Amino acid sequence: MFGQTTVGANGISSANSRMFRYEVVGLRQNEENDKNNYNIRNSGSVFMTVPYNRMNEEMQRITRMGGRIVKIEPLTTAE
Repeated sequence: MFGQTTVGANGISSANSRMFRYEVVGLRQNEENDKNNYNIRNSGSVFMTVPYNRMNEEMQRITRMGGRIVKIEPLTTAE
């Protein structure tokens, strides 16, 4: 159901807690990101942290902004 989380032996569902870092190059200012209250930096790489359940949406948004993902790496928590 809407708004519920899956709790089991491992706690909250691992799909919801996994985070990934995208390294993106080639972002440019356009009408898609003009909605932001900040400008895109004119530098080499931009790093974005994205939850697993939003990866596809974020990839599409990056493409619309003219960016190219050069690296995706999982973020792990130090235990």
